[in-house]
Amino acid sequence: MPAISAGIDEKTLELTLKSLRDFAKDRLPDKLLLDLDLRDECPLDVVRGMCGDDLGIQLLFIPEEFGGMGGGAFDVYRVCEEMARIDLGIATAVLATFLGSDPIRIGGTPEQQKLWMTRIAEEGLLFAYAATEPEAGSDLAALRTTAERVMKDGSIAGYKINGNKQWISNGGIADAYTVLANTPGGPSWFVVEKGAPGFTHDRPEDKHGIRTSNTAALSFEDVYVDADHLLGGVEGQGLMQAQAVFGYTRLMVAAFGLGAGWAALDRAIPYSTERIQAGTPLSQKQGYTHKLIVPHVARLEAARAYIESTAERIDSGEGSLNTEGAIAKYLASEAGNLAADASIQALGGYGYTREYKVEKIKRDVRITTIYEGTSEIMEMTISRDRWQQHLKTRGQHYHEEAAPLEALHGKHSDVGANIAALAHHALAVVMEKARAARLTRHQHILLRLGELIAFAECAGSLARRAALSAEGKLPEKANRRFDSQTLATIARTFAREAALKVAEDGLRLVVGADGVSASEISEFEIALRLPEIHRAQAGSIADMDSICGALYGTRELAKSA
Repeated sequence: MPAISAGIDEKTLELTLKSLRDFAKDRLPDKLLLDLDLRDECPLDVVRGMCGDDLGIQLLFIPEEFGGMGGGAFDVYRVCEEMARIDLGIATAVLATFLGSDPIRIGGTPEQQKLWMTRIAEEGLLFAYAATEPEAGSDLAALRTTAERVMKDGSIAGYKINGNKQWISNGGIADAYTVLANTPGGPSWFVVEKGAPGFTHDRPEDKHGIRTSNTAALSFEDVYVDADHLLGGVEGQGLMQAQAVFGYTRLMVAAFGLGAGWAALDRAIPYSTERIQAGTPLSQKQGYTHKLIVPHVARLEAARAYIESTAERIDSGEGSLNTEGAIAKYLASEAGNLAADASIQALGGYGYTREYKVEKIKRDVRITTIYEGTSEIMEMTISRDRWQQHLKTRGQHYHEEAAPLEALHGKHSDVGANIAALAHHALAVVMEKARAARLTRHQHILLRLGELIAFAECAGSLARRAALSAEGKLPEKANRRFDSQTLATIARTFAREAALKVAEDGLRLVVGADGVSASEISEFEIALRLPEIHRAQAGSIADMDSICGALYGTRELAKSA
């Protein structure tokens, strides 16, 4: 994947975010969104307005040479987070055009890129990304849709496409579709315009959530396209082109999980200041705040730290960073889903009703753990890549990654870097034990390692981010929701959770798979540094109290039972 530009300047980004908020306030009030959700209706006029002259949000995704703004990965993350805070279904409709144009942006010829990207910029064309199939699911290599060559005078004049696609965002409303199909030369991308003879779509799916988006199945029966609709002009490049953007597109879905999770918490937090129980507001009860609010704040901000650092690396030209994109998507989508679930619990019976938007947010955010690769595929992607790192370094990879965190602790003792380092050391020990006992033959263990890797790496990322905040060195375009002191407290809180999870879950997995004998368990516990990790939990309640103080606007919080 070519390097993404550094993007737009901070002032332009903030104006873009403000314009998006103003548009939503005027065109998408909560009552309308709830009504659209109940009717299972995608507001096509609003989506076209967002991708047209009314707002022009699609310009952020388009390179400047084609009339766009040339936004970088960081800019797109910030906008995707904001869109998800407004409505995840409509955000999905907008992102679908970006996903649908990816095969063109990455694999198209210069002529194809100019034609289609310029049309998206100037006409606000809506695109759809047609890769998933009814039986193949996320396994792109198993696709059955075919594109048969049509010959004329010994040359390829065009192709006839036959097959079916499933779960296609914008499937029933797009102006054009990028379609993955098998040619004689291998999987390849084609552009198919709406109205092509033989091309049809089903009625919208009756979905659990994101009901304000359009999702429909597609059918192709001898759909003819000219040869110049084969992206790149060469057969067999489709899977490579798809892989080239996974890190980038999954980062955007991570931003969706982050935005939706915070949208839910931002309703639960003020509710708790107004709801009085036993003479005091819920906001002053640890049973409420320390279970339903603080842990989710910590996980979401850990995901944000990893999203931001990955976006910065993509913008600096490091490539697609597929594994890092998978880690960001995994933690952010799972954290967003849990935060929304906790917010329903936080509102009690009100949260369970459609009148209160947290119920809708919970149904919407669930999709982020499924589309653009399920959480299980993310776990597998993470685990396979980092397993190779473990083998190449003879088990030293995460020990080596812990060293800079330990050094960081010497400069910033309050950001939890030393605890994050313990998580890394424990992870290295678990992975080495899994290697020695050949435990990755169990698929369950391989996937669970992916989860532990995500927690450890995000703990390190949040500690580093908190240190940058303390030094006043956060990038100008970073989200500064919390001051440096609070961010450091959040970093310590998440690092404690990550270290405990890696060590204790790792112990359970290894012992459960008979990776150590009964007589070796004590030695294994010492190797995991469990006593140090347990000691690192000291101060956790006080830190949670402090986070609550920041969330509720006071440093002192009553500690009601």
